[in-house]
Amino acid sequence: MRFGAMNFPVRPVLEEVRKISHLGFDYLELAMDPPCAHYSDLDRMAGDLIRALESDNLGLVCHLPTFVYTADLTPGIRKVSLDEMICSLETAARLKAEKVVLHPSIISGLGAFVMEETIRYADESLSAITSRAVEMGLTLCLENMFPRYGILYDPEQFETVFNQFPDLLMTLDTGHAHIGDPEGNRLFDFMAHFGDRIGHIHISDNQGQRDEHLGVGRGTIDFERFSRELKALGYNQTITLEIFSQDTEDLIESRERIINLLDQQG
Repeated sequence: MRFGAMNFPVRPVLEEVRKISHLGFDYLELAMDPPCAHYSDLDRMAGDLIRALESDNLGLVCHLPTFVYTADLTPGIRKVSLDEMICSLETAARLKAEKVVLHPSIISGLGAFVMEETIRYADESLSAITSRAVEMGLTLCLENMFPRYGILYDPEQFETVFNQFPDLLMTLDTGHAHIGDPEGNRLFDFMAHFGDRIGHIHISDNQGQRDEHLGVGRGTIDFERFSRELKALGYNQTITLEIFSQDTEDLIESRERIINLLDQQG
């Protein structure tokens, strides 16, 4: 298993690389958001970034922009958002990212009132991004979200998407799967249904109400069961700790807890 951590895009990227390396992680998950990690900035620093990653022996996973609107009802907003995603994808390829994480389209504006039209736009954008990723030989991993997001938070919704896009893999986000699920089963339903499509994992904890990005064991997710079922799946790839705490010890402790839980499974 390889463990990574994510940069905070309001801080200089090269400083974040050094920090993540010093914390003993195997790779950087590069959040490609402004103000410091927009694709145009990354293109300008590409040589320095690649050298820093190589010097620190860090791998690279890229996370495409989060705050864009590829299913917006306004054509111009939709087009600009899709252009941002495609340009970011091309930068990820230039940086030789081993995987690329994609959030589903945000339901924005009045989109919630015309869901059929909005989902059609979301599918069109996903098709364009997926096709470009395949052309560039990139592994694209679509992330599960949470109910308030509007789409792609439930295993049934992913069934349709995976049938439509056979090259697409999944980023399984433990925190997102736990939100709005008092029985705590949605995370394990994802694992049961799509074990062979999980290409990447995000780990954080929460109390089931909002995306708190807490350290492992500080919320109500059953990580012991998660580790047991992950081991049973034979998953041995990348896990990003999305622990957004100012104290880096929380990040390290969460990594060690997951490693220990996995080791207990034999």
